[in-house]
Amino acid sequence: MREIPCVGAVVFDGEGRILLVRRGQEPAMGQWSIPGGRVEAGESHEGAVVRELREETALVGRVVREVGAVRRAAPAGGIYVIRDFLLVVEGDELVAGDDALAAGWFAPDELDALDTSDGLVQALTEWGLLGPAS
Repeated sequence: MREIPCVGAVVFDGEGRILLVRRGQEPAMGQWSIPGGRVEAGESHEGAVVRELREETALVGRVVREVGAVRRAAPAGGIYVIRDFLLVVEGDELVAGDDALAAGWFAPDELDALDTSDGLVQALTEWGLLGPAS
């Protein structure tokens, strides 16, 4: 099956809140998720995640490290292979852009009340980014 390289940006603010965007396109349209998208031809994963963060939130980020990867079925066939990276950002002027309907900062205990993309909270918890699994 065709693999489609993708990236996701995991960003926390100084209060420990995570940055999420409400997706304006499939997959997961209308759901909250971390900023991210496809890696373009000739682009590194690190370059792609910085670009996607800027396009979807107007924030400038710097990659700290890769935190994990997931595989998800792509709506048109194939498999999204999504590598997620922890980033730190400069500034705090958050603006939803590109394919994001909205963007915001959320405390980890607020995530269960949100309509988040499939497996997001579970993956972040398993990677030790949201605290112990509940």
